[in-house]
This record gives sequence, C-alpha cells and structure tokens, in this order.
Amino acid sequence: MRKTGILQAAMFGLLLSSSGALADDITFAVAGPMTGQLANIGDQFKQGAQAAADAINASGGVAGRTIKLSMEDDQCDPKQAVSIANRIVANGVKFVDGHACSGSSIPASAVYAEGGVMMMSPASSNPAMTDDAAAKGWSTIMRLYTRDDAQGAFIGPWIAKKYAGKNVAILHDKSAYGQGVADAVRDTMEKSGLKEIFYDGINAGEKDYSALVTKLKEMKADVVYFGGYHPEAGLMLRQAAEQGYKFQLIMPDSIASPEFWQVAGPAGEGTMFVFPSDPQARPEAKEAIEKIKAGGFTPEGFTLFSYAVIQAFAQGIERAGSDDPVKVAEALKNGEPIHTVVGDVTFDEKGDLKNASYDINQWHDGKYAPIPLD
Repeated sequence: MRKTGILQAAMFGLLLSSSGALADDITFAVAGPMTGQLANIGDQFKQGAQAAADAINASGGVAGRTIKLSMEDDQCDPKQAVSIANRIVANGVKFVDGHACSGSSIPASAVYAEGGVMMMSPASSNPAMTDDAAAKGWSTIMRLYTRDDAQGAFIGPWIAKKYAGKNVAILHDKSAYGQGVADAVRDTMEKSGLKEIFYDGINAGEKDYSALVTKLKEMKADVVYFGGYHPEAGLMLRQAAEQGYKFQLIMPDSIASPEFWQVAGPAGEGTMFVFPSDPQARPEAKEAIEKIKAGGFTPEGFTLFSYAVIQAFAQGIERAGSDDPVKVAEALKNGEPIHTVVGDVTFDEKGDLKNASYDINQWHDGKYAPIPLD
C-alpha cells in the first residue's frame, strides 16, 4: 500500500507539473470597492469568495492545491482599477473575481487580457465588457452575471405594459453601469410603445437633488427608472418625501443591499428593482447560505455570484487540467454546465451567461422580496 501511495503521489506531482502548477497553493484575486460609498458590494464580494474558497479547500482544494485570496480595492474608480490590475498581473496572479462597477471592469479588462489573466465579473453588466473583448480576441474576459441589454429586454416591456398611459422619467448617474442599463431600458420601453417624458443624467455623489425632485414633481412623473446606486436613489426619495411627493422608483440590481434602506428609510417603501432570479432560493445554495449566515453576514446582492466565480475557476482549472487562463476559458465555454450555488451555468463564446432569468423585487419595511409578475 505504501509503495502504491508513493507512486500515486509522484504521478499527481507530475500531473501538476505538466499542467503548469508551480506551487502548493493557487491565488485568486478579488477586486472591487472594498472601501468608499459602495463598500457594501465589496463586502459581498469578499464574503462570497472566502466562503467558496473555504468550502473548496475543505474538499481538497483545486487539483490538490489550496486556494488563497488576495483582496484588492478599486473603490469603483477606473484609474484605481487599472492600477490594481497592473499590480495583479505583475504579481503573477492568473485569476480575478471582479470587478464590480462596469466603469472599472472595462478598462481593467484590457490590462488582464494583455497580461494573460482571466477576469470573471460577478456584477458588471455593461455589454461592452465582453462585446469589446470578443471583438479583440480576448478570450479570458468573462462574467458570471447578466447583461444590461438582457435586463432591459426584461423590464422595459414590463414598464410599458404596467404603466401604459403614465408619465415615466428615466435617469442615470452617467456611469458605464448606470447609463448603460438606463439606455437599455429606455430602448426596449420605447419599442414596446411607451415614450418617457424626461431623460437626464445626474451627478453622482451630490447631497442635494431637491431641484431635480421639484422638476419631476412639476412634470407629474408617476414612475422614475434610475440607473445608478443606492446613495443617490435614497437621497432622491427622501428629498421627494420632504416635498410631499411620491413616485414609483424602479431600479436595476444595485440596491439589493440593506444600505439602500439605511439611506432611504421609510421613503424607500415600495421601491422596485430587477435582480437575477433569487439565488438564495436555490437548493444548491442552502449549505453555503447557512455557513455565511453563521459568520454573521447575510448573503444578499452579489455574494453568491462571487462565490460562484470561485467555483467556476476551480472547476475550469480541473476541467482543463491546467491553470493556463486561455485553456481554462476554453474549458468553461465548451457547453458543459458549471455547477454553482446559483445553479448550473453555461457560457457563450463571448464569455457571457446563457439563459439568464430575472425577478422584480420590492422593498417593504426594510426588506425586499420578489413580487408576482402580471
């Protein structure tokens, strides 16, 4: 038995050597807004990635290698994203779970592609990220999340039907994410027969949106779709409430966090947002959710998508028999599903998810839940 064990160990070592494995551990970077106004998204990234790494390591690791994580803070700032991308490449890290904001992911992706690194975002939804990468032949830029155009195709026609004859305004925060999703919703809503009464961009980070609120009130806007984040959304709702004005706010996935309610308070009551079909409701996620909650964190928002990215890296490496990002990307796009906490997922040739589905969630008394679609 001992000779057999020694032989097996030697063969396994040879396999690791031939696959390009050079150490007993493998490092995955986790890149996102770890500080700043959107640090709650960074927390979701960290919690999900760490929980996945712990679970995989407890089961033997990736081809026997222990996963280690390197946390990188870009504050959702494009310049910082490029800076940390260059550092990640220089440090020889081959896989990145990130970034969060599309405005960070898109410029960082060029650094990763040219450096031979795989980037898989669990949150960035602007189509340009993977469209441009595919056009340039960058095979290692992927996302384990949905696209703005798919989200727009879902919610735009619903708004047109649900609020036919109503006054709908569309706002965005001028970011790659916010404007991208707002434009997608605007396009599909108009094609479904409803034209917005107002379209404009706001300056993110301001503290006073009362003039904008007054304008919306004077225009008698019944519904506002806002492509942006929770700090600005919460402020607009509070300042509208101060004017005795209530509109139906609809948003993309960015407000799937208790921080939205912390900013908006009771003024956030009834706010709707689109999010991929509830990953926390999936049986595949039950064990992961229990362990994350046991650590004092609720796996809302992008937590489970970050978890799934780490799972995808691990399964892709094992499927490819190599940690070469190009080979791993090829293995992940071969049509076979990857088994994750958000369900079985497959990727198209661009590195995007196939067959995404969505819920419309609504905030009530500090919590949100899916609503029936009509």
